[in-house]
Amino acid sequence: MKAVICDGFGGIDVLKISDYDTPKPKENQVLIKVAATTINRPDLVQREGKYPPPPGESEVLGLEVSGIVEEVGSGVTNWKKGDKVMALVAGGGYAEYAIAYADHLIKMPESMSFEEAACACESYITAFSNVFMFGELKDGNYAIFHGGGGGVNTAAVQITRAITKDVKIIVTTAPEKMDKVKELGVDLLINYKETPDFSDTIKKYTNKRGVDVILDHIGAAYLEPNIKSLAYAGRLIIIGVTSGIKAELNLGLVMVKRHKIIGSVLRSRPIEEKAGIIKEFTKRVVPKFADRTIVPIIHTVLPMEEVKEAHKLMEEDKHFGKIVLKIADL
Repeated sequence: MKAVICDGFGGIDVLKISDYDTPKPKENQVLIKVAATTINRPDLVQREGKYPPPPGESEVLGLEVSGIVEEVGSGVTNWKKGDKVMALVAGGGYAEYAIAYADHLIKMPESMSFEEAACACESYITAFSNVFMFGELKDGNYAIFHGGGGGVNTAAVQITRAITKDVKIIVTTAPEKMDKVKELGVDLLINYKETPDFSDTIKKYTNKRGVDVILDHIGAAYLEPNIKSLAYAGRLIIIGVTSGIKAELNLGLVMVKRHKIIGSVLRSRPIEEKAGIIKEFTKRVVPKFADRTIVPIIHTVLPMEEVKEAHKLMEEDKHFGKIVLKIADL
């Protein structure tokens, strides 16, 4: 099969399309003929040599796919050849065939295209699990989602609007993305270039109450304003550290206000734990894809041969929504 491989670690020039052995499904696994995958920020970090796949998983990039079941391994009874699926994978998405665990597959709604379905797992499951399962966002709460216009951010906004009532959504974003982010149904936009310390803005907007949930992939630079912005018993979920890993923390404030700081990575979670998350996501969110309440936002669709351009787009951070890599016409 053809696959995108990393010929060493570094910039986009290490990405190459090459022949690669087609994987074979093991017990409780499924082989998927891939129609499309997407570019996610962890792919860039892995390409740079800083985010290796979990032991035993494919070293080919790619964390989510859409396609058709080609073959099932022993013990698989709930899927058959020809089923249209979308799947969370721990690696291997940038290829003509990919392996997924049977319990990590989701039946692809008839209303979705393969390109849309390719967007539905990594970003949306990340957003759902962290905001709702770990962050416990409820109707009437306040929430901050950092990184307006990115895949996880847009997913978090869309899911929140689809399955909750009266949540006040606050988004930090670049000035050039503010208009499009506003269209998603955001209540308060903060230009992070003008207001890197957003805590005073939050205090004013919430009448000193603070917010209940913060979804953050920035890390060190935002730790202090995040903590200052949390309400009593507020939850800060950290899913990335683009600004660094070290920062000072006022533990007294955390204790007095009963804050919860939750570190979260989806890829390295145990197989069974991911299956449980996917089961809950399938129940609560996938019907919203099926009836088009949620439609994945696609910035562009590029062929596999243009993978370098796709990574460049992600690096430049000028995209809005998902960057899709089309693997095959199915």
